[in-house]
Amino acid sequence: MRDRANEGHSVTDNTPWQSPSGGGAAGPPSPYGAPGKSSIPPPASPAGGTGAGAGTGAGAGTGAGWTPPPKPGLVPLRPLAFATVLAAAFQVMRRNPGPTFGFALIITGVIVLLSGVVIGLVTVFAFSRTFNAAPEDIDTITAGSVALVILAAIVPVVLSIVVSSILQGIVSLEVARATLGEKLKLSGLWRSARGRIGALIGWSMLVTAVVLIAFLIVAGLIGALVALGGPAGIAIGVILGLLAGLAATAGFIWLGTKLALVPSVLMLERTRLADAVRRSWSLTNGFFWKTFGIIVLVSVIVQTVASIISFPLNLIAGFGSALIDPSGSSEGFLVISIIVLVLSVVISVVFGAIALVAQSATPALLYIDIRMRKEGLDLELLRFVEARQTGNRSVIDPYLVTSTRAIQPQSASTPAAADQQTPWS
Repeated sequence: MRDRANEGHSVTDNTPWQSPSGGGAAGPPSPYGAPGKSSIPPPASPAGGTGAGAGTGAGAGTGAGWTPPPKPGLVPLRPLAFATVLAAAFQVMRRNPGPTFGFALIITGVIVLLSGVVIGLVTVFAFSRTFNAAPEDIDTITAGSVALVILAAIVPVVLSIVVSSILQGIVSLEVARATLGEKLKLSGLWRSARGRIGALIGWSMLVTAVVLIAFLIVAGLIGALVALGGPAGIAIGVILGLLAGLAATAGFIWLGTKLALVPSVLMLERTRLADAVRRSWSLTNGFFWKTFGIIVLVSVIVQTVASIISFPLNLIAGFGSALIDPSGSSEGFLVISIIVLVLSVVISVVFGAIALVAQSATPALLYIDIRMRKEGLDLELLRFVEARQTGNRSVIDPYLVTSTRAIQPQSASTPAAADQQTPWS
C-alpha cells in the first residue's frame, strides 16, 4: 500500500499558501510553491494535502482548519462509512433514474411478461394433450407434458440471468462515474460497457452452471440412495440432504462474498475473467464480513419493504371479494382476483427493479471503498476530478490505476495514453 501522506500533497503542490495573518517577518521560501511570509508551515489536511488546495469551503486557504475531501457526486472521495455505502446503494436511482431504475423497470417487466406468456401457453398446450389423450397413453403424455413445462420455465430463467448481468454492468459503470460527479445517459453507459458485456454474461452463466451441476449431482446421489437403499438408504439420504444443504449454504455465502466484486472488476478494470476472479478474491481479504453484511442488509431491506407493501394485497385477496360481493357470486370473486393479480404483478415488477439496481450498486460501492482503503484510490479520484476541472482531459481512467502506478498526464498521441484513455472521455 502506498504512503498516502507522502502522495496526497501532489494534488495541490502548485497551490500557493498564504499566512493567515498576512504579516510578520519574511521567512524562508515556502516549500508549497510561493515565497512565504511566515516560517510556520501550513496545516495538513487528513488526505495529506496542504493549505488552500486541501479542500474547499470555510477554513480552506485560511490556515484555520481543514475541510474533508470533496463530494463531487454520489459519495465523498474518501473511505466510505457503513451508512454511506448503504444510503448510496439506493441514492444511485434517484441521482440518475433513467439508466438505472428506468432500464431495470423495462427489463424486469419484459421478463415477467415473457415468463407468464411462455409458461402459460406451454402449460395450456401440454395439459390439453393430457386431457385429450387415450387411456393407454396417459402416463407417457403426462410425463412429456411435465417435462415440456419445466423446459419452458428454464427459458425465462436464462433470459433473466442475461439481462440481470447487463444491468449489473450498467449500474457498476453508473456508480463509478457518479462517484466522479459525471452523469451519463444510458447510451453513454452502454458505449462504456462495450466489450465487457460478453464477459459479464459469461461469468453469470458460469456461476449458474456450476450451481446447477452441483445441485444435480447431490440430488441424483440422494435419489439413488432413497430408491435403492431401502429404509437405511432413506435415512442416509435424508441425513446427506441436510448436510448437503448446510454445506451449500456455507459455500454459497463464502464464495458469493469472495467473488462479489468480479462484475465490478470486469467492468471498471476491464480485465480477463480469470484475472477478475483473482482480483476480487484478493480485494475482499480483510473485508469479508463487511462485504457480506452490507450485501445481505440491502437485500433484507428491499425484501422487507416489498413484504410490507404486499401485505394489504393479501388482505384484499382474502376479504375483498366478501366486502365487494357479500353474496359470494363467482363474478365478484373473479373481479377481485384479477385486480389483486394485476396489482401484485405491478408491485413485483417495481420492487424487482429496485432490488436489481440496489443489489447491483452495492458491490460496486464496496469495490470503490475497498480500493480506497487498500490502494489509495481516493487520491487517484481526486487527481482525476481536479484535472477535469482545469480542462485537462488527457488523464487516464483512475479505476485502471493500481497501487503500483500513478496517474500521469500524457499526450493522447503517445501509445500509453492511447491504450488507457477512458472510454467516456
